[in-house]
Amino acid sequence: MDKNTILGLGLIGAILVTFTLLNKPSAEEIKKQNAQKEKEKREIALEDEKEEKAAAADDTAKTSEVKDSNLSKTGKDVVLTPKDLTKKTIEVEEAKEEIITLESDKLKIDISTKGGIVSAAYLKEFESYKNFISKNKKDEPLKIFGVKDSKNTLKFKSNGQIIETADKNFKVIRKTKNSIKLRWSPEKGKSITYFYKLNNGKFDMDFDIKQKGFDAKEVQFDWKADLSKTERLLSEQKRVSTICFKYKNENFDWLSEMADDEEKMEKNVEWVAFKQSYFTSIIKPAAGFTNKKAKLKITNFKAGNDKFFTHIKKYNATLGLDLTGNDANAKMNWYFGPNDYEVLKSYKSNYEDIINYGWGLFRWINIYAIQPMFNVIASTGLGFGLVILLLTLLIKLFLTPIQWKMYVSSAKMKILKPEIEELTKKYPKKEDAMKKQMDMMALYKQSGASPLAGCIPMLIQMPILLAVFRFFPAAFELRQKPFAWAEDLSSYDSVYDFGFFVPLYGDHISLFTLLMAITTLVYTYLNSGQMQQQQQPGMPNMKVLMYIFPFMMIFFFNNYSSGLSYYYFISTLISILIMLAIKYFFVDENKLREKMAAKKAKVTSSEPKAKSKFQERLENMQKAQQEKLKGRK
Repeated sequence: MDKNTILGLGLIGAILVTFTLLNKPSAEEIKKQNAQKEKEKREIALEDEKEEKAAAADDTAKTSEVKDSNLSKTGKDVVLTPKDLTKKTIEVEEAKEEIITLESDKLKIDISTKGGIVSAAYLKEFESYKNFISKNKKDEPLKIFGVKDSKNTLKFKSNGQIIETADKNFKVIRKTKNSIKLRWSPEKGKSITYFYKLNNGKFDMDFDIKQKGFDAKEVQFDWKADLSKTERLLSEQKRVSTICFKYKNENFDWLSEMADDEEKMEKNVEWVAFKQSYFTSIIKPAAGFTNKKAKLKITNFKAGNDKFFTHIKKYNATLGLDLTGNDANAKMNWYFGPNDYEVLKSYKSNYEDIINYGWGLFRWINIYAIQPMFNVIASTGLGFGLVILLLTLLIKLFLTPIQWKMYVSSAKMKILKPEIEELTKKYPKKEDAMKKQMDMMALYKQSGASPLAGCIPMLIQMPILLAVFRFFPAAFELRQKPFAWAEDLSSYDSVYDFGFFVPLYGDHISLFTLLMAITTLVYTYLNSGQMQQQQQPGMPNMKVLMYIFPFMMIFFFNNYSSGLSYYYFISTLISILIMLAIKYFFVDENKLREKMAAKKAKVTSSEPKAKSKFQERLENMQKAQQEKLKGRK
């Protein structure tokens, strides 16, 4: 370093030190801050003390009621014996469960005094498919899980005993319309306090836990839920539902969507999500979950189970919670809401990662291209059938230059087809395959055509085709949005119900799927002139395979989202129209043939050029093959 650099660094350091010293709080300010903290602690302690005294007074009143009741029966004073006290304790433990409902503008949550658990969760802005199509429609909120379907409990060791809060009777300490405070206190100085609070304008609930006096060790938070069916096709819901989770400072992960699955947590966990097709329950502690004895488990209901036709799957999460010691608290946040990309993203916790938009390149296309375009068009207030149509037109407009290249390449290959067939006849033997390949390459070079010129544009289109395959079934915006004969674009459309199940097909006819298959068949027919016939025995005939594909689509897409089938139908129809427009209005095959012939004549009449390295390698391979065949003979 030179002197100027050293001097500059020294000045910067001096400025930083001076700035730190000037902004450092004075001793008086520090004293005020500490005093404020102590004041807040005292206020909390006083509030807890008042609540405990109120609870004790309530117990005393109940005891007096018991005594007065006995006096009224006998007319004599009654002394409560240890036996009577034991009886009273049992009666308190077996107190009647009470369900208390909290409400915000978006959520309705049932809290049970038995264990202080979240007993049921409802979304007020949405409804189940069953209610959506009902003729006698009722104003019923969508149920994520109902009473007896969920349990959240603390498990920990205290004085050599294992305590579980799910079977304890909690008392209501304080309650408002959107909040409640409950406490279980088995003896003086020991208590578990739960505080639930809903937030207006959001799909979440604050959940605070405080344990006091238990000297708790190895505290675990156990959350179980059997999520209810909400959509039209239960089998489709089961196919995409699972548990998602995110390790701290890492990408999110998930359990199997199809089979039963279980995983032990290897690291501390930031959040856990019980995900179904269009709704999710997520719990996120402020300090995260620890991985000590932590595991996640997803289980499918077996045939014959009472919940087989009414519920999706059994979800179970056992996670470590930092509540150890004599006095500890934990703050958590519970999300009960839609799998809406923008809503999940607003929580700034990577919740949006649970939406299955595909992986890698396909996900990036959906997030950075398809989703923004979809949002802009949908913001106009148009029906979602028109939104999908306009989105398709935008995508096809972007892909038109690629389709142009594909058609021109296809037209050139069609013109060369007779000459290619002549080469096939000229070299019928296997040992002449290299010669045939070299002559074909020379033909392509002379005419300016290339079979790869049609493949490369197709490869560019494929990621978009596969991306939308993931986008439309996962797009929450399409849920319960009708178009034409489809009553719900997020589910299959049906123009005829069989009343029985057809293996591999279903119990209905999806018209959008049929239209998609028909347009694909027409598109295949229009392109069949450029398809090569079977060249060698044992090789698949591409023409036959391409004609089979549209019929396979009828079976594969019959139960899929009608929005997806509608998109593919419109996309293929537009491709056919663009291809016909290019063929009859923009590309003259006769002129293209003359242009190719002129180029071929020019190349053949010009001076021979040096061979490329690829041609040299090809010739060497041909010579080696011929020598090998001679050796065999």
